Amino acid sequence: MSNAPAEEIPAEELDLTEANHIIDKYLTLPGNLMPVLQGIQDAYGFVPKPTIELVADRLNVYPSQIYGVLTFYSQFHLKPRGRYIIRVCVGTACHVQGAERIVDTFFGRLGIGHAETSPDLRYTFEKVACLGACGMAPLAMVNDDTFGKMTVQKVDEIVETYNQRPMK
Repeated sequence: MSNAPAEEIPAEELDLTEANHIIDKYLTLPGNLMPVLQGIQDAYGFVPKPTIELVADRLNVYPSQIYGVLTFYSQFHLKPRGRYIIRVCVGTACHVQGAERIVDTFFGRLGIGHAETSPDLRYTFEKVACLGACGMAPLAMVNDDTFGKMTVQKVDEIVETYNQRPMK
């Protein structure tokens, strides 16, 4: 999770209708900040700065409180993420089976590193401590698709497959 400032998207360029609907849904719920932020991230793919300002105003909380939540929990993202989130396990079992070679190959094929997103917003790449399937080491996931017993050749196949998929 990056602690960088939220992506600068002018409020007039961002449709806040969905954010307002999400806030309306939870407005009277005690402890509503987390579900509101989760809903906004689900709707926009990240939490844009104009939505932070809207939430602060509508829920009567300081923006600093919202940033505190957003930067504490790794589930939240302040910058746009790729359509395809690639995660490669670098835990012990995967490491022993050559995960770093898989990571390096993805870096080379995608032109991005850990916790980076491609300029076209197709890919975000993340190294993770464990994906919970040690028997399939080394392991990679693309969104909810799991790829076990990873090889350099499988990296090429995965990148080729997802490059051919439409962005929307």
